[in-house]
Amino acid sequence: MKAYPKYFEKIRIRPEKDAELKSRAPACQWDGCKEPGTHRAPVGRLKEGEYFKFCFDHVREYNKGFNYFSGVSDNEIARFQKEAMTGHRPTWKMGVNGSARSAPDFAQARSGRAGYHNRMRDPFNLFNDPRDHGAPRERKTKPLETKALETLGLDARATGKDIKARYKELVKLHHPDANGGDRGSEDRFRDVLQAYRVLKQAGLC
Repeated sequence: MKAYPKYFEKIRIRPEKDAELKSRAPACQWDGCKEPGTHRAPVGRLKEGEYFKFCFDHVREYNKGFNYFSGVSDNEIARFQKEAMTGHRPTWKMGVNGSARSAPDFAQARSGRAGYHNRMRDPFNLFNDPRDHGAPRERKTKPLETKALETLGLDARATGKDIKARYKELVKLHHPDANGGDRGSEDRFRDVLQAYRVLKQAGLC
């Protein structure tokens, strides 16, 4: 008779969960500790992505006393908190054109990995206001508005003041009461009235 029943021959002992990890881990970086450093702890400010390797007990002790803002002034902490609301990305005040610089209260020394935003360039001038560079844009008019301007003898560069002055001049010239009853200019008078009505409805005068 065997010392152990046949059922005990199939029992397998589950290996320790972290045994392999501990065997490959470097030694704990805590002074005087020789345990495996299986846990990471952040090095500190301006060294994002770098970590210490501690054992479980020492990483807990390290985290209790860890302060990311150690040695930082209150103003810098407040600025960091403000930037965190926008994900540490540059912002501009409302109503300012695209070529304007960031608001004066925005940190120029970026924190973390967001520093590249201060070095962003716009080689194709996609975000700048076209009014800031080159000749100003000429106003585009619709065909009906263009015809009305031509009727008054004006072009697309005419201002509202120019349109009103030209309209008054033509009315005085072609009105039946002002031209001695000449019926030959009645058609011209009607065209002037219609052209002014179109421009007024378009908001050009």
